[in-house]
Amino acid sequence: HWISRDLDFVPVRLILVSGKTQDFTFSPNDSATDIAKHVFDNWPAGWEDEKVSSSSILRLIFQGRFLHGNVTLGALKLPPGRTTVMHLVARETLPEPNSHGQRNREKTTESNCCLLL
Repeated sequence: HWISRDLDFVPVRLILVSGKTQDFTFSPNDSATDIAKHVFDNWPAGWEDEKVSSSSILRLIFQGRFLHGNVTLGALKLPPGRTTVMHLVARETLPEPNSHGQRNREKTTESNCCLLL
C-alpha cells in the first residue's frame, strides 16, 4: 500500500550558493513557483544568513538550467523515489535566451564550457 504513495511525492534536496543543503518533499504537481513559495514560508533554521525578502526572487536550477515558474516536477520526468538535487538561488530576473548588450558581456564571463563553435 505504501509503495503506491511513494509515487505521489518527490524528494528534493535544495542546495544554496553557500553549499548548505536542505531536503524537502513535494508533489509532482508542484511548480517551480510553488516550491519557491513553500521554501520561503518554511525557511530552514540553518539558512538564516541567506534569507531573502521575497519568494518571487527565488529560482531553481536543475541540471544547469533555470526552471521557469510554471514548470512542474512531474514535467521534468524525474526518476521516481530518488532524491532530486536542485540549486536554489536568489535572482531578480531569468536570463533571456537571446538578449543583447550588457547581458551578453555577462554571459561570456559566466562560462565558456559549452560554447558550440
